[in-house]
Amino acid sequence: MAAVAALSALALTGCTTLEQGESPQPSQTQSTSETPTAHGGMDAHNPNGGPPPEATISGAFDTTAYAVSFTPTDGGDPVTDHKWVVQEELKNPGEPPLAAGTEVVLTADHMFGMKGAEATIDSSTDETMYMVNLEMNGMKMTNHKWVVESEIRPAQ
Repeated sequence: MAAVAALSALALTGCTTLEQGESPQPSQTQSTSETPTAHGGMDAHNPNGGPPPEATISGAFDTTAYAVSFTPTDGGDPVTDHKWVVQEELKNPGEPPLAAGTEVVLTADHMFGMKGAEATIDSSTDETMYMVNLEMNGMKMTNHKWVVESEIRPAQ
């Protein structure tokens, strides 16, 4: 799941601050007529380079986010620089922010083979994290995880 470069038509509908150990909710759902990819059918970028998808913010969270590299537990190809996994989606992570190179276990499940995978932190950010609802290429995603503030632009 590549980072979304920019989202348009945004409407802030919720804002939450996570406490240590609290997990962002609700979980992500999708509907699609296509077979899911190794990324769980959640590739939110537009591969044709067209306009960014329209989306609505469904949740905002004050937490640390990480780009991680891991090998999926389902035998899929290694994933490098996956953006994003939040602090609350790491097993016993310690105090944020974790340094690049730190080895962690993922509890996130927004991609096939992610939950339980051993990962390496590539980088981190303390930007506000958003869940978004969007429709693109015939696929509807509800509570798509995660988009950082710098990846969003306001509706025009």
